[in-house]
Amino acid sequence: MREIGIGIIGTGFMGTAHALALATAARLFDLPARPRFEMVVDPDPARAETLARRFGFARHHTDWRALVEDPAVDLVSVTTPNHLHAPMSLAAIAAGKAVWCEKPLAPTTREAVAMARAAEEARVATAVGFNYLKNPLVRFARELLAAGEIGEIWSFRGIHAEDYMADPELPWSWRLDPVAGGGVVADLGSHIVALARFLVGEIAEVNGDLSTVVGERPKAPGAAERVPVEVDDVARALLRFSSGAGGSIEASWVAAGRKMHLAFEVTGSRGALRLDMERLNELHLFVRGGPAGREGFVEIPAGPDHPDYAAFCPAPGHQIGFNDMKAIEARYVVEAVAGGRPFTPDFGEAAAVQAVIDAIRLSAREGGWRRPAELLYEAGGSP
Repeated sequence: MREIGIGIIGTGFMGTAHALALATAARLFDLPARPRFEMVVDPDPARAETLARRFGFARHHTDWRALVEDPAVDLVSVTTPNHLHAPMSLAAIAAGKAVWCEKPLAPTTREAVAMARAAEEARVATAVGFNYLKNPLVRFARELLAAGEIGEIWSFRGIHAEDYMADPELPWSWRLDPVAGGGVVADLGSHIVALARFLVGEIAEVNGDLSTVVGERPKAPGAAERVPVEVDDVARALLRFSSGAGGSIEASWVAAGRKMHLAFEVTGSRGALRLDMERLNELHLFVRGGPAGREGFVEIPAGPDHPDYAAFCPAPGHQIGFNDMKAIEARYVVEAVAGGRPFTPDFGEAAAVQAVIDAIRLSAREGGWRRPAELLYEAGGSP
């Protein structure tokens, strides 16, 4: 069987998730090629050695350029802070390698478009880690919407709320850097924007509002010196879709008590459906027309009749989790690299998501409705 040499840059949460996902996908799915763990990179040699030993990488290194230049590496996984995505991905593309990059693709639409164009010109496969799109019930929801199960789509309401930045004493980090991190509108907002586009379609206009609620933070753990926070903690936006539907989204990383509240509700002329990733195995569907006094949402538990669930369990209602969705994502990454099918979302779709993020920022700063397609066009992409 053909093998694909894997190189992972970064050993944190996402670097480990990528390694686990590839190892799991190789055992659960009938892949057209077998992942071969070649190299892992981290500036901290001990961290690089630990992940290499855990997953059986042939080599580890502290310089990401060594990985990109290694002829044994076919797929480069980029799991670093946001501002490093572009230089690392572009170098990998220039070396003719496929790239699996975490979200958001880049700090700006211009950089994201440049990455997408480079990949297209080099004809290399690309993938972006919007792994919640691989939830079997999200994909089933899309099928229901496309089939007209709830009629004409009227509105989308989405939120991604967590509380990992809620403590005002949490020290300043790269996530709070306007360039490296970009605020919650990029960090969590990109997930809900990707879901909105996946389920309802192109977002034609946005009207955004951004707010910073923790104005300053310790410069370092335990430090008395505090530094100002220049990015948003809470982001909200009204949406107008090209289809004529309307909607709203919210993102917050200071939502006390929320750990993974990525949720959406789509309302149509005949009904509605909703899903919350804190209970990611439960889709709720409502279709009008039931007996009086008995109308309401029906819970649909995830099961083997939904996309890719059966690889994990033959019984419905037995649940899959975060790393399982990542393994599903890894399956389609491998298939894209092996040439079997294009991956969605690729760099082009991720650039369109970034254009929505930047349009929200522009609207919040200058006021009024803004069109993401105009920003995409100005950056050199397709409107």
